[in-house]
Parts: sequence; C-alpha cells; structure tokens
Amino acid sequence: MSNILIIKHGSLGDIAQASGAIQDISENHKDDYVHLLTTKPYFELFKKNPFIHNVILDKRLSKFNLIYLYLLMRTLKKLNIKKVYDLQNSSRTKFYKNILLPKSNHNTWSSSETTLPTDTSKEEFDKNPVLIRFDHQLKKSGLKTKNTMIPNFNWSCTNIDDIKNDYELNKYIVLFPFCSAHLDLKKWPYYNELIDHIKNQFNDSYKIVVAPGPSEINDTININAISILNQNKALNISQLSTLIKESAYVIANDTGPAHMSAHLGAKGLALFGKHTTAFKVSIERENFKAIQVDDLKRLSAKKVFERMYSILI
Repeated sequence: MSNILIIKHGSLGDIAQASGAIQDISENHKDDYVHLLTTKPYFELFKKNPFIHNVILDKRLSKFNLIYLYLLMRTLKKLNIKKVYDLQNSSRTKFYKNILLPKSNHNTWSSSETTLPTDTSKEEFDKNPVLIRFDHQLKKSGLKTKNTMIPNFNWSCTNIDDIKNDYELNKYIVLFPFCSAHLDLKKWPYYNELIDHIKNQFNDSYKIVVAPGPSEINDTININAISILNQNKALNISQLSTLIKESAYVIANDTGPAHMSAHLGAKGLALFGKHTTAFKVSIERENFKAIQVDDLKRLSAKKVFERMYSILI
C-alpha cells in the first residue's frame, strides 16, 4: 500500500466540481491510502467523503512563515507520498511542489502544468472548461476517468429533518441572491420581482427560501423570502447540500451554491453576466441550466420566471 496525496483547497464551488476527479483518483488507487490536503472551511466536510482516507489541514499561512511551512512539509514528507494529484493548480501548490518534489513530472506530481499538452500554452489551456481540464490532467497521469466529467456531490449531504420541520418545509424554492462584496457584477438585482411572479402564479404551493452564509444573514432583510438558519446560525455545507437537493427548484447567482446545485442533481438555473461563461465553469447539467447575458441588470424577472415556470408546471 502506498500513500497518495490530493490537494484541493477550495472554493466551495470548486469542491463540488472536483468530486468526480477525487472519486476517479481513489478508484484508480484502490490498494493505496488516499490523503487530502485542504483548508479549514472544508476540513470537516472532506471527512465525509467516502473516497478519502485521511484529511490534512493546510492553514495556508504566509509562505514567509518558515516555521509553519517547515512543519507542514515535514508532515507531508513523513508520508513518503508515491504520487500527488494537484487539483488546486495554484501558485501556492506549485510552490509546494518545488519544495516537496522539485524534479518531478506528471508521473509523480499531476497538475495542469505537468500534464500540459505539448502544443498548448498554459494560458490557452486554462480557457477550457474546468472539468475538461481535470479530465485531461488525470488521463495524462494514466488514470481511467469515469466520473470526472459527471461530479456527484451527494456525499456532502446530511439529515436536516429537524430544520425542515422547524420551518415546515415541504415544497420549496431556494434562491441564492447574494455574492461576495467584491464580486458585485455577479449579482442579479431582481430577486424580489421574481418572488412576486412566483407568488402570483403559484400562491402558497411553494415556500420561497434563502439560505444565507454567515456574512449574509443581515442582508436577508432585503429579500422577501424565509431565511433558513440553524439555531440562528448559517447552515453548514452539509446542511446546505441537503436543503438544495430536496428543493423543487434553485435560482442562483454564479456562486458556490449554484455549483453545488448543479452537482447535487437539483433542478435550477444559474444567472451569468459577462464575468465568465457557464461553459467555462462546467455548470450546466441535465437538470441545472444557465442563462447567459452581457448585463445582468437587463435580464428581467419575467424572463427568469418563464424559464423556471416551464419546469415547475
């Protein structure tokens, strides 16, 4: 038995997207012990993943924190790792490679850079959809990929019957109207108008809910929907996964919950402006689709409702 290391730091949407690649790595290393290096927000979550044997915390302190860096590298070196699968593909993980395995190629350190097609620059390669990039990376590393292109995030779910009972949730629609403050261009501004359309058409057939993150709880006062919390705190990722999976429909900005929804098999719609494309981030699935426009402010609530209505009726 050998030790295999996967590196995946985040973000939330990226964690959902990487689920298929992680499964394929594990299934190609059935006789090996799979470790995963991640950050604090996802440390407990990854402990639930059935394809990982051990989760290692990376605090991602400054590269100039030599004591921390030494301790982390010592921990990893003690494992005598046979192969590393870098699914983060960041400057930080490249830095780790230069310390741990500086002369390695794709046979010992699999990354988008070590598996780059010979006739393609890294800049051009990174224009491909994220799942296609993962698939190429793993195939170039000698793996069979059955799941990489079809990530399944259902492993993240947990039982939330108590929460659903508290809010009397049966048939409900989940909205994700928020986004990081510095990514305001991702925010669609007409969620309250959409809520009016839903209520006018369906009356009380569906409850309309939002599930704010810790920094978004105060913002829910501006949305005409029920805010779902657990003992006055934001749901954790596993609780949020189940809320999404058991919903009738999801509408979201291009944020982590949208990518979770796509790879949980939920029915729904993600709203994209010109910041990126739905194709590049591999978000469209059988049940989960996207609307792509140049300017989110010009995407009407009526148009979004029409796309939603065609599925719900």
